[in-house]
Amino acid sequence: MFCLKVRSDAAWAKEAVAHFDKVLVDHAHCEMKAASNALSLAARHPDDLALVRALTDLAKEELDHFQRVLAILEERGIALGTPEVDTYAAELRKASKERPAGWPVLVDRLLVGALIEARSCERFKLLLGELDPGREPEMHAFYSELFAAEARHYRTFCDLAISAGGVSREDVEARLEHLSVLEGQIVSRLAKNEFRGFIHG
Repeated sequence: MFCLKVRSDAAWAKEAVAHFDKVLVDHAHCEMKAASNALSLAARHPDDLALVRALTDLAKEELDHFQRVLAILEERGIALGTPEVDTYAAELRKASKERPAGWPVLVDRLLVGALIEARSCERFKLLLGELDPGREPEMHAFYSELFAAEARHYRTFCDLAISAGGVSREDVEARLEHLSVLEGQIVSRLAKNEFRGFIHG
């Protein structure tokens, strides 16, 4: 899917449905972090109004998703709690710091965002395959909507990396290819761990 080099194990979705409360909690935290990340990037580049507009629009949508997941948690009597360490995102950001001399940090921040959205999209598609629309019609409809949203966010981050980074499309695509390989290595490594309800890990 998209730029991903390693597919998630199909068993992830079965575990996710079996531990759906944990997945919902992690999903809520992921949406909040996504909104925060978009706003942080916008704040760091105030002179690029097109970038600021795109990122704040994205943050608004991510925050809306957070509130909707939060409502689901409330309906189910599930506490949000404090977020656990997001090893996946932390390792992906760390991997991106090994960059060519002079390479724009902004481009890598945007491409990391694209990869996270791509992985979320893939995981939501797997989840849709396991959720029974007859038993969980609202959840199935919700994740169908978010599957499409994550795909759109992936494209937004890629387009912004090209338009706002000051480097050529070819160079951005080559960098995304490189980061995709590293992302696949991270996912493969984390897949060996015990399932803990993480969207990405």
